[in-house]
Amino acid sequence: MAEFLDERRGSTELWTINGEKRRNAISRAALTEFEERVARVSKDHSTRAVVLTGAGDRAFCAGADLKERVGMSDGDVRSFLGQLGRTLRALELSDCVFIAALNGAALGGGTELALACDFRVAAPTAELGLTEVQLGIIPGGGGTQRLPRLVGPARAKDLILTGRRINAAEALAIGLVQRLAPEGRLLEVAFGLAEQVAANAPLAVAAAKHAVDEGLALRLDDALALEHRHYETVLASEDRLEGLAAFAAKRPPQFRGR
Repeated sequence: MAEFLDERRGSTELWTINGEKRRNAISRAALTEFEERVARVSKDHSTRAVVLTGAGDRAFCAGADLKERVGMSDGDVRSFLGQLGRTLRALELSDCVFIAALNGAALGGGTELALACDFRVAAPTAELGLTEVQLGIIPGGGGTQRLPRLVGPARAKDLILTGRRINAAEALAIGLVQRLAPEGRLLEVAFGLAEQVAANAPLAVAAAKHAVDEGLALRLDDALALEHRHYETVLASEDRLEGLAAFAAKRPPQFRGR
């Protein structure tokens, strides 16, 4: 059985985790395929955005496949976490924009997967939580680092140290998700967001994404210098000249990523 289902709409790909019976938990096979997919779209600039969701309506991703983990050695677990961390970081470093479409529960590694995406769009029934402490472990896929950067350390501790789950409305209120889709319209909202991104200059979108992400850990003066360096990458681009020409002519720009 394929670990993911594919669909393409224009310059956006839809990846559906194909594991409804296991609540779309991340198996070793699914993680390996996911890593390969991230590498592919990061090299193939014809894909501007990826919408990631889960099969069915119960779960986006329930985290690691715990049934599989029962038979794994400590070394196997370390290897799995290393691959997961490497893959999620590659997702962040990619010029492609990733949108998590949360169709149901996103727990443990499922929330960590969503955190590594650029945007999170939630269905009204979505539920998020870093529940690892309830299993005697801690988030091992970046949750302790990405969540406080997104919602602040106090809110992150509230979720991580209690292991509690929150609904889509609370996730929206604290900034964990950016869009709350009306019932039955999750993918419509996610693809609409992808289209808004894809309408803009590819080089500019990539430069802006990396400027935001890379600047988070820097002092303001250093972060402003970083922004200037990324600005320089688009200053001499054909797309910048096309944007100016299109604005003057009052027509839609035709960006080519050059």
